[in-house]
Formats: sequence, structure tokens, C-alpha cells
Amino acid sequence: MRKSTIWLIVCVMIFAFIGLLYVQFNYIQIILNTRTVGFKEAVERSLSQVSRDLEVDEASRFLEDQLLNLDNKRNYAKRSTTIDSKIITQQKMQITAPGTGISQIEFSSITQITQPMLTIAPSQGKRSLADKSQEIQGAMQDTYFYYRSLLNDVARNLINANLRPIEERIDFKKLDVYLKLGLKGNGLELPYRFALVDKNKKIVYSSYQFDENEAVNMFTQTLFPKDPSAKSYTLQVYFPNQKAYLFSSVGFIASSVGFTFILLLVFIITIYIVLRQKRLSEMKNDFINNMTHELKTPVSTISLAGQMLKDSNLSKSPQMFGHISGVIQDETKRLSFLVEKVLQMSLFDTKKAALKLKEIDVNDTLANVAHTFILRVEKCGGQLEVELDALESTVYVDEMHFTNVLFNLMENAIKYRREDVPLQLVARTYNEGNKISISIQDNGIGIKKENLKKVFDRFYRVHTGNTHDVKGFGLGLAYVKKIIDDLHGTIKVESEVNVGTKFIITLPYIKR
Repeated sequence: MRKSTIWLIVCVMIFAFIGLLYVQFNYIQIILNTRTVGFKEAVERSLSQVSRDLEVDEASRFLEDQLLNLDNKRNYAKRSTTIDSKIITQQKMQITAPGTGISQIEFSSITQITQPMLTIAPSQGKRSLADKSQEIQGAMQDTYFYYRSLLNDVARNLINANLRPIEERIDFKKLDVYLKLGLKGNGLELPYRFALVDKNKKIVYSSYQFDENEAVNMFTQTLFPKDPSAKSYTLQVYFPNQKAYLFSSVGFIASSVGFTFILLLVFIITIYIVLRQKRLSEMKNDFINNMTHELKTPVSTISLAGQMLKDSNLSKSPQMFGHISGVIQDETKRLSFLVEKVLQMSLFDTKKAALKLKEIDVNDTLANVAHTFILRVEKCGGQLEVELDALESTVYVDEMHFTNVLFNLMENAIKYRREDVPLQLVARTYNEGNKISISIQDNGIGIKKENLKKVFDRFYRVHTGNTHDVKGFGLGLAYVKKIIDDLHGTIKVESEVNVGTKFIITLPYIKR
């Protein structure tokens, strides 16, 4: 698949995911706004009902007190004036006898005043239907004026109620009950905290665990709104779990957003793997092309030397025979090196290399490897320094692979030297904490900062690309990184262009 096709698919999928997430977030926002408005209206209705209930409760108390007082006064009046009432009633009845010429309106007015004292029936004759109707009408009017008078007294008491302390006007236990019932009646059954404050914002009463600092969205309601502003009290209510309550309505949408993000993550990982595999495939093709080119040279040379050995005149020239034998030996070593690189590449197909671990001394191993490279460094006009400063130098590693790691690093130092500057190669060991560090430092061409993270990738080669001015396949440092990782160590690189490169290997040492 072409890279342009891959990127087209990526762009389309990203656009689709962004569109889907945009729609989901908008839907969540709409639901939250609607739920918030509904919640606010329900709380306001509840608080308004609580205020109304407190007013009715106060009016009921005044009415009960007024009825109790009037009832006591009536009982006392009945006991003291029973006889006088009878006499007055008889006189009233004589005044209102038929034929007196008093009008109907005057009769009704007298009836309103004297009706409570009509306790004795007329002594003579039967009442007419009109008399009975008039008597009932008078009783109803008397009852109306009685209750109106009673309510007027209650109204006067309510007007003056603000002079009383708020503790006498409100039963705080009932306030909590009214608040709970009001919220429940509007479909809100969640924990709440409330407080009653005066006009100076001073708390008069508060519920358990009320905390002004915790209150983010405070709902307020003025109690007894007809009271003067100087005597006003405000009920403050907040809900600790308001956000959780509101977001509970979008839980199913939130889960779908989560699944969308999971799909997006899986898609990104898939695209990353596809691109990585494509890059590895291209690198592997380059490796095969390079390997084919490298194999042709020694095979051709050995073939040519074999044909020369068939020449009968060769036996007469021992020097030529020795030269051809040396060429065959050198090309055979070269083929062995190429085969070893192929075997190194096969290590990456397994999760972990099959290591034969044993105890070795890093100082001795590094000294032996450096001794092998002294002649090559001096041949380049350079100098090799070895500093064995590690006091604890025993490690548990695979000797062959660990030696190959050191060989690769020193080989790269020689391979990527600067032609116009004598090579300075320094190999050093030292202890840091409970670990031993091995550094290989040179003054070669260096590595650009943007390439430092890639030097340990398979088939990656800095600067030279696929040209053959510097031989290699981009496997050496990848092999080094894999072996060090399998030995539970670390490797890092520090480099600057035209200054040099420094590789630092850290391994845990064996304590004695």
C-alpha cells in the first residue's frame, strides 16, 4: 500500500472521529443544560413552597391561639350571664313581634346583634317558615362576622410578628421536614445542606455539615417576604452531590465517548504499527540489496582464486600460491562476518536471545577487546586509551555477546572517524552506586540530535544511507541495544556533530 493511500485513510478516519466526538459532546452539553435548568426550577419551587408552608404554619399557630382565647372568654361569659340572657331575649322578641311596623332591614340588623342570645324558643304559637329562614340567615351572618373578626385579629398579629425573634417564629426541625418534603415533591431526593441567615449574612441556624466554602451553587429563598427588609431572613441551600446528580443523566453518553476514544486509540496504534512495519519492510529490502551486493564481492574473489589454483604453472610460484591462499582466507572471513550479521538479524525475531550467562570481569574483557584494536587505531594515526577505574567489576553476562557489544562500539568509532583528525578513542570503566558503567568515547564525525533516538533502530544508518563509503547494514547498534536490554542493563548515547560520540553502558555488578 502506498504511503499516500495510508495517509488518506488516516485523514478520513480522524475527520470521522472528530465529527463523532463533536456531536457527542454537543449532545452531552444540551442534556446537561436542560437538566441544570430543570434542577434549578425544581429547587426554586421547593424553596418557595417551604416559605409558603412556614407562613401558613405561623398563621395556624396564631389562629389556634386566638380560638383558644375566644373559647375561654365565651365559656366564662356563659357561666356569668345565663339568667340575664334569658330576660334580654324575651324583651328582644317582644320588640320584634309582628305589627310593630319595623322594616325588614331593621329586623335583620337587630337579628345580627341579638342572635347569639336567642337561646329560648318563643313561648306562644308556631313560627312561620319566613321566621325560621330569617333566623338561619341571621345565624350564618353572625358566624361570618365572627370568623372575619377572628381573622382580622390573626392578620393584625401576623403584621406584628416580625417583632418576635426568629427562633419563636420558626420551628427549625419543621423547617428541615418542610425542605425535605418540598424537594421530594419535586422529584429531588439527594443530600442537601441548609442555613438560615439574617440580613447581615450572619448564620442564625445551620444544618449538620453546612460549609460555605463547599457550596459552589447556592440556592436562596427569602422567608416571610412581607416583613421589613431590616427584619428579613434568607434560607440558603446547596447540594454537595449536585454535579454527580447532573452528570448521572449523561452516563450512557459518557460511556459512548469513552468507547470512541478507545476506538481512536486502537486506530492510532494500528496506523503506527502499519507505518512501522512498512518502514521495516523498506529497511529490510535495503538490507537484502546491500547484503546481495556485499556477498557478490567475496564470492567472486573466491571463485577467481579457485580458478587460478587450477593453473599448473601456479605450483612453480610459491609466492603466488601463498598470495592466493591469503586472499581466499580473507574473503572467507569476510563471508563469515556477513553471515554473522544475518544471524544477528535473526535475534530480533525472538523476544529474547538465548544467553549463556556467567560471571566475568568487565575490566579484563574491555582490556582484551582494546588490545585487539590497538593496531587498527594506530594504523589510522590515532591513539587508544583504556581507563579501568571500576573497583567492583564482576558482572553476570553472556561473554560472547557482551564481547561482541564492545567490538561493535569500537568498530563504529574507527569506522566513523574524521579523516582529517587523528582518532582519539577512550575506553573507561567506573562505578556508580551499585552499578558499573562502561563508556566508549571517540572524536569522530558525531551524530545529529534528531538522529540520536534512531541509532538503535534496525537497519538505520546515519549519514551514509545506502551508499558504500562506509560498510554496514544498520544492525550493529540495534544488536547492542537488544543484548544490553536482555542483560537488564541500559545504554545511552551522547553526541555532537564534528566533536564526537560517547556510548555509556550500565550493568548491575555482583557484590562480593
